[in-house]
Amino acid sequence: MLLTNTLTLFATLLTTFSTLTTSTQHHYNGPKNPSEFRKHCPYTPHHNSRRKIYIRPSRNAKDDISVDLLRGLKQANHGGTLVLPKGQTFVIGKKLDLTFLNNVELNLEGEILFTDDIKYWQSNYYYHPFQKSISYWKWGGKDIRIWGNGTLNGNGQAWYDGFAGLEILDPNNTYLRPNLFYAENATNLYIEGIRFKNSACWTNFVVTSKNVVYDNVIIENVSSNKNLPKNTDGWDSYNVDGLTVRNAWVNIGDDCFSPKPNTSNILVENLYCNGTHGVSMGSIGQYAGVKDYIYNAWIENVIMLNAQNGARLKGWAGPNVGYGYIQNVTFKNFYNYNVDWPIVLDACYFNVNASTCAAYPSRVDMKDIHFQNFTGSSSGVNGRKVAKLTCSPNAVCSNIKLDDIDLTSPKGSPPVIVCDGIQGSVGVACVPGNTTGI
Repeated sequence: MLLTNTLTLFATLLTTFSTLTTSTQHHYNGPKNPSEFRKHCPYTPHHNSRRKIYIRPSRNAKDDISVDLLRGLKQANHGGTLVLPKGQTFVIGKKLDLTFLNNVELNLEGEILFTDDIKYWQSNYYYHPFQKSISYWKWGGKDIRIWGNGTLNGNGQAWYDGFAGLEILDPNNTYLRPNLFYAENATNLYIEGIRFKNSACWTNFVVTSKNVVYDNVIIENVSSNKNLPKNTDGWDSYNVDGLTVRNAWVNIGDDCFSPKPNTSNILVENLYCNGTHGVSMGSIGQYAGVKDYIYNAWIENVIMLNAQNGARLKGWAGPNVGYGYIQNVTFKNFYNYNVDWPIVLDACYFNVNASTCAAYPSRVDMKDIHFQNFTGSSSGVNGRKVAKLTCSPNAVCSNIKLDDIDLTSPKGSPPVIVCDGIQGSVGVACVPGNTTGI
């Protein structure tokens, strides 16, 4: 019933949008913050008769209860539920290995708050080599459910301040920041209703897992000063088969949703992305000699607000990179408001110019990619250009199709779609990137 109601509400918003797109002005009348999102997409936790375990809350912001949380999950394991009640805060100040879980639930109604002891966390963490990822804790096992109206708070402001002026992909960067939620070797992981807040780096990173579902969650990573959140992606994955995200509000400073290498069987539906870098496939092909892939992805019903990109595919080019493919991906029903590039295919990633891409071309092929029913307006920052499809000279970009594209630009008409190196017709008129006057 919850999913049916949410789909009905989302369909109502899309009908409103379709009416508005008949003019050159595209006014967004949907949710603008988490409270309004909850009105459109209400969440009511389901209650169960499982045995319940309770632990003490923290007495103050420095009262670390990580030992109690570990003990509570062990007691709730094999059929129970650990309950963290509303109005209570549970401070985590030590790293936790939670990979022993089997048929367990965490009912989060209060708040889990990580300390911002940067010195401790940069010396005590769980590590994954992909982009030097670190985490406070790692979840794993099978049949795990995390649910409720509570908050998982990364206490990110100190991290935003400390990382100001730095870049995650700088090979000399040593200022590592923890991901808010990290799962490893998990099967049947279900996360429902939770609010993720102020992650220091990626909000969710799931690796080597199967059948992972997020439903009706909220992600808000917002700075209180000029030092903005960086690399605070909503979702990232590595070696995951079966990743579903539905009915979510995301307000962050990077990719809204971004599966990384070797992710397959992806479903995303009913997603609100505000101030993001878009829904991205990849990046892949980053590491020399390593084969990556993303296969079978369906992304439908996305409202993209104030974004750098709408739907995007990213394959690395340049010296010392890897190879692989992105295949069988459908982006359907994207509604764009103030989006720099509503559609992007980039096989010359990361920050690789045309001459470098020609000298060190990508070997990431992109095949069977479908962009369907894209409406709304670009920001105009790229003139009349609303879509950019750039294949690398050494990659194969084939069966790339655009259908029902009704995008406009505030910089004038007609809108322009750029195609470079794409094999065959994309189904709409497009021009080379070096065309003048666009």
